[in-house]
Amino acid sequence: MHVLVNGVRLFFDVESTRLVPDGPTMRERPTLLLLHGGPGADHSIYRPAYSTLADIAQVIYLDHRGNGRSEDGPSERWNLAQWGDDVRVFCDTLGIANPIVLGASFGGMVALAYATRHPHHPSKLVLISTAASGGSHRERRVELFERFGGPVVGALARRRFLELQGHPDEASLDAWRRLAMPLYTRIPRDPNAARRAVSRSEVLHWFTRPGGEAHTFDMFGDLHRIHCPTLILGGEDDPIHPIESQADIAAALPAHLVRFERFENCRHAVVPDAPERAMATIRDFIAQR
Repeated sequence: MHVLVNGVRLFFDVESTRLVPDGPTMRERPTLLLLHGGPGADHSIYRPAYSTLADIAQVIYLDHRGNGRSEDGPSERWNLAQWGDDVRVFCDTLGIANPIVLGASFGGMVALAYATRHPHHPSKLVLISTAASGGSHRERRVELFERFGGPVVGALARRRFLELQGHPDEASLDAWRRLAMPLYTRIPRDPNAARRAVSRSEVLHWFTRPGGEAHTFDMFGDLHRIHCPTLILGGEDDPIHPIESQADIAAALPAHLVRFERFENCRHAVVPDAPERAMATIRDFIAQR
């Protein structure tokens, strides 16, 4: 399905319903809005794992502008502020009030942009393996990539995070995809997940180019605006957004709002690496009143 949001048609899909027959009444379930990683990926990376939450929430998958099955719009609007505003207008257009918004990696950055720009809109946030600043813990990233991938991958990471701070061309980006991205998870990814995804390299290249927003954004000055309960999940061995990045976010938010869960032996995606514990933690957080 598509809906017009801020001048572009965004793709979304829905699992389960908001209202459930419960004896003589229709009981409301919360709406869980999922913001995928990337950029350049699509919502399919969340399926089928997050389908298991459809018994306790209405689950909505959204492809960001320029990503997946959504329209591009001008590349100048491929930025966190616009992606965050798109989330708010998407919800308003569909009549979604007080959503629980979950974002992993880049999706977590969009969730933070949305929540800091529209702080009264979400009921809860779930942030997974993400960061609030593009320039944080660069040497730690290089160290972890070299530990898991050896000197060749370590050199790629040093070039991306310390020297050029980006991918200057498609060849550099392709080398990163082939050699570094398989190290994002401890458990190898299902090869079919990549085959069924709609990948958009142009938006990834735009966001991660030298001097691009992936390296320059900093939302720490605005995190105080968030005032909803926030669950933060991170892998102790995450090489792309080290656990220190999630700890920094947790420390910047009011302590009474934060639940911070650290996952041993997990890398960038805690759900693929520790599916039972991760999904149980998210499920418990959704159910809390």
